[in-house]
Amino acid sequence: SPPQAEKEGMFHRGLGLNLTSGQYTAPIAGYYTFTARLHIARREQQKKMQSCRGNRLRVLICVQSHCQHNSNLETTSQLESGSDLFTISVTGVLYLQAGQYASVFVDNAAGSPLTVQSGSDFSAVLLGV
Repeated sequence: SPPQAEKEGMFHRGLGLNLTSGQYTAPIAGYYTFTARLHIARREQQKKMQSCRGNRLRVLICVQSHCQHNSNLETTSQLESGSDLFTISVTGVLYLQAGQYASVFVDNAAGSPLTVQSGSDFSAVLLGV
C-alpha cells in the first residue's frame, strides 16, 4: 500500500520519495520533471547585521548529490533587505538512471540564518523513458 501523508494537505504516490532523507529515487530510468518551492524565513535578530554583498541564495536539485556537475537544476535569488519571509522555486527536467536519487540543496550566502518553513514542497514526475 502507498505510504500515508505525513501532514494534512500533503500527498505522494509511488515508491520513490523518502520523506526522512528528502530524496526521490527513480524507480526506472527516464526523464523526470522536478519542482521545489521553498518558503524561507530569515531570523529577525540577524537581519540588522546583513551586509549588502551577502544577499544571494541558491536552491538546487541535484542528482546523486553532485551539485557541481551539469546534472542539476539551479536558481539564484537576491534577497531583499526588508523581507523576513520569501519563496524561491526551481523547476526543470533531469534524466535519472534507475536507482539514482535527486534531492534539494540550499546554498545560503545570505549572511544570516534561514529556516525552511512548513508548506514548502518537492515533487518529481516521470515524463517518459
